[in-house]
Amino acid sequence: MMDLMQFIDLALDIVSIAALVSGMVFVLAGSIGVLRLPDFYTRMHAAGVTDTLGAELIMIGLILQAGWSALSLKLALIGVFIFLTSPTASHAVANAAYRAGLKPHLKRFAPGREDEAEPTETRP
Repeated sequence: MMDLMQFIDLALDIVSIAALVSGMVFVLAGSIGVLRLPDFYTRMHAAGVTDTLGAELIMIGLILQAGWSALSLKLALIGVFIFLTSPTASHAVANAAYRAGLKPHLKRFAPGREDEAEPTETRP
């Protein structure tokens, strides 16, 4: 029979594995977004948002695996550093690109463009 400490260890392992796997899924989704999205700004958004969330979830999983130690404090400080710097860096790069003259890809929403969802001819 499982005592309380074994149950707590098992629960921490399950939660940490869930955090690690979900963090990896977010990082993978962000990398797919960087490859598939049409312009620089949407790619920056995909990379910045999912990278921050994925890295934080991975850090939480690692902190839970480390237990209460100096290592978990160091991982928490790294997590705070990533939480503060990743969105700031994404904003700085996007702002620099805009100031350098890189315009967003907005042809889909240009005025006067016909909607592609409307049929052009009818068939009996």
